[in-house]
Amino acid sequence: MKQITVIDYGAGNLLSVCRALEACGYTVGTTSDPAAAAQAEALVLPGVGAFGDGMVSLHRRGLDEAIRHAVQNGAPLLGICLGMQMLFDESEEGGLHKGLGLIPGRVLRIPNTAADGSPLRVPHVGWEALEGTPRGFAGTALEHLGSAQVYFVHSFAAQPACPDDLLACARYGGHAVCAAVQRGKVLGCQFHPEKSGPAGLAILRAFFG
Repeated sequence: MKQITVIDYGAGNLLSVCRALEACGYTVGTTSDPAAAAQAEALVLPGVGAFGDGMVSLHRRGLDEAIRHAVQNGAPLLGICLGMQMLFDESEEGGLHKGLGLIPGRVLRIPNTAADGSPLRVPHVGWEALEGTPRGFAGTALEHLGSAQVYFVHSFAAQPACPDDLLACARYGGHAVCAAVQRGKVLGCQFHPEKSGPAGLAILRAFFG
């Protein structure tokens, strides 16, 4: 049975993430120890809150380098919500802040005006279906998602520098908002798989195997 390590840096919804992984049949543990994170078989980086604060918390614990080391050693990594955003080079939330640099690109605020010019509520909260991109879902954790919807809560969204890293978008106010990215064994979900019912659990199972 695969051991999944959830990174605890003081800014994540650990309980719901751990429960979802346990429901999938995995052995789950949390850690704030960089040595343990660096040697993990598989990792989840959850997160709620501001990008800059999250990166400071990772750096103070030495977890940023530990995560990079684990990925370089071939460990699959799932970033959720803020955890997904921190996979990127940088974010403009509250000024310019450097991220983990695992996926090229930056994180920008969701537009507060819809495509038709009407006001758009931010944060984006609610259930949305995912739209595929030219790379398609085949061979990814989203392969069997179909028309199922997933749950979002966010005010910022990533813009991958490489189109091949963009896995899925969601429509909000007529805009295509980045919903999932993947580069090698690094998967980022802007939505919350752990709060997305059976569809979310299926994504976790498909990614971690």
